[in-house]
Amino acid sequence: MLLTLVRHGEAAPAIDGNDMKRPLTARGHLQAQETADYLKDVVQPDIFIVSPLLRAQETLAHIQTHFKGVPVLLCNAIKPDDDARVAVEWLSHLPYESIVVVCHMNVVAHIEELLTAEPFHPFSLAEARCYDQSVIAAGLSTVQNRFIPQA
Repeated sequence: MLLTLVRHGEAAPAIDGNDMKRPLTARGHLQAQETADYLKDVVQPDIFIVSPLLRAQETLAHIQTHFKGVPVLLCNAIKPDDDARVAVEWLSHLPYESIVVVCHMNVVAHIEELLTAEPFHPFSLAEARCYDQSVIAAGLSTVQNRFIPQA
């Protein structure tokens, strides 16, 4: 199975402390588009999983332009401060062979840390990493591809 983890692109600062509605900046949109253009030739997703935060949803919108009709599932377990163990457990129950997850630091790097049993490696803005594994479980994943946008 193929699991792809994507961090959102650059986002504007919070307005009145509201982290949920931070939009992508112009640079963030460029980063998200570069990542989308890369992924169109690398993955064939069965489903998209996305955080409820605006910047993740805007990043996903760029990716979706290449994958019409792929369903989207909102996940409340992949926000910036969420527990990666809960996220991995939640993801492990999904019945799909190719999953693309769009979310945030720190949770995205902690998910990788659990899946690969490798040390914590921060994700760059709009970075995508693809993992191969037979099932989603701790220590069973191997990084196959990685992309960091230049914008």
